Amino acid sequence: MATMKSNPASALVYSTEAGGRMCPDCRAPMAQCRCKETSARIPATDGIVRVSHETKGRKGKGVTVVKGLALDAAALAAMGKQLKTACGSGGTVKDGIIEIQGDHREPVIAVLSKQGHTVKRAGG
Repeated sequence: MATMKSNPASALVYSTEAGGRMCPDCRAPMAQCRCKETSARIPATDGIVRVSHETKGRKGKGVTVVKGLALDAAALAAMGKQLKTACGSGGTVKDGIIEIQGDHREPVIAVLSKQGHTVKRAGG
């Protein structure tokens, strides 16, 4: 008799015995899932906020990238909105990184320094 190996691509997504939908990460019922709690934690950083300008992977369009802010997801989204407003530009917040369209390093550094963050200009 062959043994079945666990394949994440064919993981259980619903079970009537377990009470409905299953979490794809921890494979526990959604009511008992602890993944959201661990992802809501504040990431560990060295205390320095790095502001850089990147064009890679954006078809030549530049964005200002802010990394290293030790904030939870809601506070990071609020900070992103505040920075976008200060720069008068659009942008996004994803994976703990704030991206603002265009080269706005100086205004971003000024706003973050004013709020008491230790800011370094990274890159060229």
